[in-house]
Amino acid sequence: MTRQPAVAGRAEQLLSSSVISTAPVAGGDVSSAVKLRLSSGRTAFLKSLTQAPPQFFEREAAGLRWLAEVDDGVATPDVLAVDSDCLILGWVETTRPGQDAASAFGRALARTHLAGAPEWGADADGYIGRLPLANQPLPTWAEFYVERRITPYLRVARDKGLVAAADADLIERAAARVGEVVPDEPAARLHGDLWNGNVLWGQEDRVVVIDPATYGGHREVDLAMLTLFGLPQLPHVMAAYDEVAPLGDDWQERLGIHQLFPLLVHACLFGGGYGARAAKIAARYL
Repeated sequence: MTRQPAVAGRAEQLLSSSVISTAPVAGGDVSSAVKLRLSSGRTAFLKSLTQAPPQFFEREAAGLRWLAEVDDGVATPDVLAVDSDCLILGWVETTRPGQDAASAFGRALARTHLAGAPEWGADADGYIGRLPLANQPLPTWAEFYVERRITPYLRVARDKGLVAAADADLIERAAARVGEVVPDEPAARLHGDLWNGNVLWGQEDRVVVIDPATYGGHREVDLAMLTLFGLPQLPHVMAAYDEVAPLGDDWQERLGIHQLFPLLVHACLFGGGYGARAAKIAARYL
């Protein structure tokens, strides 16, 4: 049993419980992560970042709480404490993905989307990974997607030489067609960063989502991201989702246009071939 005094002391400042032990958790791209065993008998998860951007953890906590407002919606970890430098959540013990859990998750995600949002955007900006995420509302999804989700990251990728000029032009032209390609629907309550790494397969068929970048957007954004990076048991998730919130015709053929956004984010964060991959997808819509 080990105990990192500085980490344990910070947790104890925020929780009404002593920390018995701590253990580092691998896998975080942005924050340091630690598993805490508390004197209350509970296990918790602490993520921290020295000199975190303004409201970095507060926005994440607010997103988790917004998702948790939906009855029988997607499950989120309990927010135990939050401050400018860290976030403490209830620990989620994971297991192998199963079909029953996948179906339950699909239905829960549909209910979360159907709970809706008051506008295209949110009342505060946030973060996706360590990048700023602009959420100022706009009148239509087409405007919001181009101005808030494509243009900022395409500009960064182009300025840093992470996407070729010709590829950037393809992406820009395809994104401008989102209003023609996707059906007109009310704003959904989105997780916003729903790749498979942010989906935890918990015990007793309980699937828990973490690290949200929430806002009101088109529901196919979350579905596009689940598909892009290969969620286990995805066919079962989508079949159950369709039972609760039927998907429009050709929804699978439309997913690519909403995959442009996460691919550009990955280009900005990691470089590699993500910009070229986005351009290849964009060409389908021209």
